[in-house]
Amino acid sequence: MSRSALVAVPPIPAPPTEAARVRRTALSIDVEEYFHGEVFAGRVARSERGRMKRRVRPCLEWLGEQLAATANRATFFVLADTLDDVGGVLRDLAREGHEIACHGAAHEHLARLTPAALRDDLRRALDRISECVGVRPRGYRAPTFSLTRATAWALDVLIEAGFDYDASVFPIHHDRYGVPDAPTEPFHIVAAGGATLVEFPPLTVRLGPLRLPFGGGGYFRLWPYAVFRRVLAARVRAGKPAMLYFHPWELDPDQPRLPAGWLAERRHRLNLRHTRPRLLRLLREFRFDTAAAVLAQVRAERPLPGFRLTAQP
Repeated sequence: MSRSALVAVPPIPAPPTEAARVRRTALSIDVEEYFHGEVFAGRVARSERGRMKRRVRPCLEWLGEQLAATANRATFFVLADTLDDVGGVLRDLAREGHEIACHGAAHEHLARLTPAALRDDLRRALDRISECVGVRPRGYRAPTFSLTRATAWALDVLIEAGFDYDASVFPIHHDRYGVPDAPTEPFHIVAAGGATLVEFPPLTVRLGPLRLPFGGGGYFRLWPYAVFRRVLAARVRAGKPAMLYFHPWELDPDQPRLPAGWLAERRHRLNLRHTRPRLLRLLREFRFDTAAAVLAQVRAERPLPGFRLTAQP
């Protein structure tokens, strides 16, 4: 598809003066079904996914309505496997000024892929998004934030694919992902070959020697809303950029239960019934923009630091 056929994203309206700094906060949505979660990897075969009921569409429609009602914009990191069901909704969101980005094709953790397999996954995802939504994604997020030192090879593949920015590095310690020494604000991430890509990490907060995750998802459901709001408000007052992320299935407390261990199921289902009211309150109390728009503002104000993601020995 030629770039001339892609959907034109309208410019963001000028916000009130007091809200200008708030627009440094990016809201992102990982568009995937409940059964794509990493907690079900190895428990739900890919062949079974085609027989499972799709539940993303009504969640995306509700979210689109709330974003419009609160004059907020978001970035949707789209998994190509969802497009048959939600392509029309995403086209509407793109026309309304939201950003459509890439989450891959099949939601495979990067550690289970080879460079050739990732190239194929990205090609399929980009082709499907362009075909179904009419946009060429500028940003990418790896499933499960799985760009780590163990998968540093993936950076060269992402750069080769032509992305402008990545949002896959979570600067924390975690059992499934994380680069704990990475910067906590947007930075240039340096690949093994020396090429760079802009990186936009999720929100974290420092507590003494600890760096705690606050970016969204399960952390939004784990922390009391008042604590989450205080952390985000402090970031906004400081004029610093922040990235939040959510999944449509977090708006769906009645989703079917799938086989998983006790801890995995607890992580997946924790406080699901609180997500909609909490998120609606967040949308009313803060102002959000797309990842691309926030990055453009930050890069216009100052040069970004560099960070080399070296592979594990």
